[in-house]
Amino acid sequence: MRAVIISLFGFLVIAAIGVISFCDGSNSTVLCIESEKNALLKLKHDLIDSSNRLSSWIDQDADCCKWVGVFCNNFTGHVNELHLGSHGWDSQLRGKINPSLLDLKHLTLLDLSNNEFEGMEIPEFIGSLKSLTHLDLSEANFGKAIPHQLGNLSQLHYLDLGRNYALFEAESLQWISGLSSLQYLNLSSVNLSEATDWQQEINKLRPSLVELHLSSCSLKNAPYSPVSVNHSTLALLDLSSNILSSIPSWIFSLSSLVSIDLRGNEVRGLIPNGFRNMTSLKYLYLSRNFLEGIVPKSFEGLCNLKEMDLSYNTIDHEVSEIIESFSRCSLNNLESLNLASNKFSGHLSDQIGQFSLLKVIDASNNLLNGSLPQSLGQLENVQYIDFSNNMLEGSVSELHFSNLTRLIALKASNNMLTFKPNPSWIPPFRCDSILLANWYLGPQFPPWLESQKNLSFLDISQAGISDVIPTWFWNLSSQFYYLNLSNNQLVGRISYWPKCRSLDLSSNQFTGPLPQVSPDFGGLFLSWNFFSGSLSKFLCNVSSELAILDLGSNLLSGRIPDCWKDWQSLTFLNLENNNLTGEIPESLGTMGGISLLNLRKNSLFGEIPSTLQNLHSLQILDLSMNKFRGSIPAWIGGDKFSSLVVLNLRSNNLQSEIPDEMCSFHLLQYVDLASNNISGAIPKCFSNLTAMTGIFLNRFVGAGVLISGRHWFYSATLFVKGREHEYSTTLGLVTSIDLSANNLTGDIPNELGNLKGLFSLNLSRNLLTGKIPDNIGNIESLESLDLSMNRLEGKIPSSLSNLNFLNHLNLSYNNLTGQIPSGTQLQRFDEFSYIGNHLCGLPLSKNCSRNGIVTQNNVTNGGRNEGGSKGHKVNGFYVSIVVGFVVGFWGVVAPLFFIRTWRLAYYRKLEYVGDKLYVFWATSTAKLFR
Repeated sequence: MRAVIISLFGFLVIAAIGVISFCDGSNSTVLCIESEKNALLKLKHDLIDSSNRLSSWIDQDADCCKWVGVFCNNFTGHVNELHLGSHGWDSQLRGKINPSLLDLKHLTLLDLSNNEFEGMEIPEFIGSLKSLTHLDLSEANFGKAIPHQLGNLSQLHYLDLGRNYALFEAESLQWISGLSSLQYLNLSSVNLSEATDWQQEINKLRPSLVELHLSSCSLKNAPYSPVSVNHSTLALLDLSSNILSSIPSWIFSLSSLVSIDLRGNEVRGLIPNGFRNMTSLKYLYLSRNFLEGIVPKSFEGLCNLKEMDLSYNTIDHEVSEIIESFSRCSLNNLESLNLASNKFSGHLSDQIGQFSLLKVIDASNNLLNGSLPQSLGQLENVQYIDFSNNMLEGSVSELHFSNLTRLIALKASNNMLTFKPNPSWIPPFRCDSILLANWYLGPQFPPWLESQKNLSFLDISQAGISDVIPTWFWNLSSQFYYLNLSNNQLVGRISYWPKCRSLDLSSNQFTGPLPQVSPDFGGLFLSWNFFSGSLSKFLCNVSSELAILDLGSNLLSGRIPDCWKDWQSLTFLNLENNNLTGEIPESLGTMGGISLLNLRKNSLFGEIPSTLQNLHSLQILDLSMNKFRGSIPAWIGGDKFSSLVVLNLRSNNLQSEIPDEMCSFHLLQYVDLASNNISGAIPKCFSNLTAMTGIFLNRFVGAGVLISGRHWFYSATLFVKGREHEYSTTLGLVTSIDLSANNLTGDIPNELGNLKGLFSLNLSRNLLTGKIPDNIGNIESLESLDLSMNRLEGKIPSSLSNLNFLNHLNLSYNNLTGQIPSGTQLQRFDEFSYIGNHLCGLPLSKNCSRNGIVTQNNVTNGGRNEGGSKGHKVNGFYVSIVVGFVVGFWGVVAPLFFIRTWRLAYYRKLEYVGDKLYVFWATSTAKLFR
């Protein structure tokens, strides 16, 4: 008996040592199987391992169980796990997968995720690894069809094929029904658009499934949808970013669901009541759909809900009712509530303070009104608040923030709120982001910001601050990533720049010279101030990663420095409306990545330098209102300028003819060559300007660059309908040709009628002859047409009355004759649109006789007066009118009409006076608002 006890004790000690060894993960007692070692070496041979991750797989005599990524069974020595997933692009494996894997007959886990297999097909032989319980091939760039042999892996618990964007299932998902032990399935980003049976096949899976990920699979609602599914254990269902037009009804029978994600589909109509039975639900994501109406009453029973996202829909509901419905739960677990970008309206309820666990609340971009409830200050766990872009109004007090000790982000821009705390108030929070644009925080610079030592994003633009920026703020600002103080009345000089990625000080009253630019900037916005002096010290002797530089509308003077070679990251350069002089420096043409160059309204001269042809990314070029001379360079229309959308050379001294090369601008939407000395004919090849034909119309809408998480839109100041307009987000809607105030001769080309997408056409104040083309009515998008002060003759084409969008018309001072075509469009313009011609019919006071003779109202063709007396009676009043007309016309108007130099001088003088009045008005207005 004693021997038996001793033997049993020895067995237990040996077993304990084995268990300890197993738990410790040590492979010291068991070597790997030789055949499996050889299989691993063959596998390595076919893999490309540029980072030497598998450098330990080299010694033939070594224990392969100690190799990186290899895990063995401590008792048998068999390889049962291969962890070859990558943790970064620099450590990715490439190449092929050797069939030697089949020699690892005890392999239970295979992880090849996050590698780069360059679109190769998943090997079919993986379906023969019958011992596999865990297979992860996600984000490894596998392609082609999924091998149905994977359905043979009946022991598989975990299958992840997600984020292989070239992978697709062309016919059916029938193969997944063989995965009888599956608990986790991820096919995200696999193209299942042709797998119309996906709902039925998912229903066939055993009820052991816990997680199902089918995000971004191009799934549609199938004709057949099961009434219910037998998944009593399914806890997570992800169907986000598909093409579902409705929520599949079988989802509502999944009472065990904890999380459901339907974001980014095309679900329309009301939110269904089916959620009422899903009482276990903790995470509900319905954002970025087309849901409308109200939130159903059944949501009141979702008392376990932690996160709800209804953002980016068109839900129209009183926000106070939403808050009250959730506050009815005896235990409120809500941690995140996202209602952004809907049509929620009404006041925020004071009951918001009862959500004691709330961490995130986002109700931005809605129709909320009223004041902010003071109960917000009770949300001691809240970290993120966003009420931006609503209609909230009233005063905000210190009580609104009393217990917000965990607050990280405070966003409430673009409301009508006022915040004037006690000057000694110290906020209880230390925020990373404070965005309070359009609040009234002034007139003093907010002293409470001094305590915000963790700030990275600050926007207090248009906040009614008229003060000097305090010294402590410049010390604080060394930590900023995004800083916006624009549209205030800040004064003083800038001695040095803060360290931040994006700085916006535009529309203030800063003065003095600019200190040297910081190399840390990505975007710098300084327009509409009173900065003065030269640009040389500011720009030169520094290498910058700056993408946007906006110095427009200041008092900068001198030449543009020739030091742009160190600014290769620049995509947006605006120097408009300053006092810059001299020629364009050659180095400005070295910035191949620049897409917007605006030098308008300066005193630059010389010829347009040929180095600008190297700006192959240019989309907007504005050199207007300077003193450039010479001809329009032919290279402007070359292949290197193929991206150009806006070309503005207005009000210079350019001569010669319009080069035919300009017709190669297939993306050009706006061309302004007005007020130069350009001669010759209008090129017929303008019909090749494809973007004006409507084919590519609106391609430029919203163009810009992304800086510090904010999209900065390109903008341009354009002459349309005789006035300056600034376009930004709607820039792509403007298509215009303006060749006015030049010396153009010949006919208006019929080919212009092909530009169906043209918005504005101005050919006025030239020497054009012939008739108005009959097909001008084909320009169906035309809103503005100005052909005045030319030598056009003949009748007004009847096709003009077909222009339904025309709202600005000027045909005055030509030699046009006959009746104005009848129609609702042409009769609604006043007589000044037709004055100076020989026209009759409405809206003019001259009637047309049957034979086309122009007659005056109340006078018959018989020559009799109203009294009926015979003969002709001389009326002194009419005689004086005739004499006055002759003297006035031949003494003043006729010379302007027939003598080109007089005419050009007169209208340039008018334009000069107009510009002076505009500048005076703009300056006065700016000072008034400051």
